Amino acid sequence: VQLQASGGGLVQAGGSLRLSCAASGRTLAVYSMGWFRQAPGEERSFVAAIDWSGRDIFYADSVKGRFTISRDNGKNTVYLQMNRLTSEDTAVYYCAAGVAAEQMAHYYNYWGQGTLVTVSS
Repeated sequence: VQLQASGGGLVQAGGSLRLSCAASGRTLAVYSMGWFRQAPGEERSFVAAIDWSGRDIFYADSVKGRFTISRDNGKNTVYLQMNRLTSEDTAVYYCAAGVAAEQMAHYYNYWGQGTLVTVSS
């Protein structure tokens, strides 16, 4: 499966963005999906995950209450709605498809190319 992340850009602190992750080559409905991010000079870290059904959802503590992950299996797309953004959210955001909605990257077999989110203070 090929994943294409989009929706990144420059936004002021306090603003919102919605990232999308579109899949091709295979249906996303069989996969759990995750969003990860990598800030400059830091390791990639978990942001959010959703299981194939959309019933089980998990967030990193740093984004809980501000970010919302969702999926539309009919459109083969996963979303990350990001609200109340801060400069600490500046990073390249990656979507991933895998076998379980987990925080550890090794559960995910397929990765998108990343989309840059820059939050100006």
